[in-house]
Amino acid sequence: MDHSSQDMHHTHGVLLVNLGTPDEASPAAIKRFLNQFLSDKRVVSIPSIVWKPLLNGVILPLRSPKVAKVYQQVWMEEGSPLMVYAKRQAAELKKKLNIPVEIGMTYGNPSIEAGLEALKAQGCNDITVLPLYPQYSSTTTAAVSDALNRVLQKSLVIPSYRLIREYYHHPLFIKALASKVKQHWQEHGQGDYLLCSYHGIPKRLVDQGDVYSIHCEQTTKLLQQELGLTPEQMGMSYQSRFGKEEWLQPYTDKTLEGLAKKKMKSLDVISPAFACDCIETLEEIAIECKDIYQQAGGQEYRYIECLNDSPEHIELMEALIKGE
Repeated sequence: MDHSSQDMHHTHGVLLVNLGTPDEASPAAIKRFLNQFLSDKRVVSIPSIVWKPLLNGVILPLRSPKVAKVYQQVWMEEGSPLMVYAKRQAAELKKKLNIPVEIGMTYGNPSIEAGLEALKAQGCNDITVLPLYPQYSSTTTAAVSDALNRVLQKSLVIPSYRLIREYYHHPLFIKALASKVKQHWQEHGQGDYLLCSYHGIPKRLVDQGDVYSIHCEQTTKLLQQELGLTPEQMGMSYQSRFGKEEWLQPYTDKTLEGLAKKKMKSLDVISPAFACDCIETLEEIAIECKDIYQQAGGQEYRYIECLNDSPEHIELMEALIKGE
């Protein structure tokens, strides 16, 4: 086979990218993963001279065993929830598109490099990179772009590629979220209030021009319209703050306390920034936040799962990849 016909064969491939997950729920594996994640300047922009001693001397030794315990609670038979759903998403998408689909994680395994290599081995020279972050942030989507460029810098022949930057307002994304909420209501009844809890980022980044909060607000507004809810029935907040500086507000924990005090007896909570259920949704939102709400006097607290490998989510991914 000559090179020209080889180039024509199986040209298009898809790389699905997510944040990543430890290889196993052990303190050593968690430490490796957190070290890579928290060493990324996009994630923590504190100068290395200050951050590195703190990370290696205090944070990793203290956090790794604690985080390992949390992962052990949510670990599924086939592995980490995020990885289990990522594999299911890739398999479903491959069936729909009938082209190679691989997974690449920004941190941990399989890496973005491994994903690209697997696509290259299947003859792909035109790649759609889909970071599964509906709302753009410099801490997530830009970190994917950085990792991608580091890999491509080492290649003699780089593929054509298209990075899907965000899809926070795509009609099929909003429909998929609304469908999850309605399905939940059918099974459990509708709560007094629906809270959209997004992963937080330092406020400083938004002050410097990061568009993340604008995207989160827009997703919430579109979902509210799709569900036909009033501002009194639905709102948004930000979770997972870390460190001492100010992060995006309102904070989820404070919002939950406020809703309990307002006598909102039953609460539905969804996390529209996450494409897969993971440690933040299954532990922080589903368990920790439930405790916060109920300790403040709230009663029924129901977590609505992520889009995961739902048919509506796969349909959205297919549309994004086809540029629809």
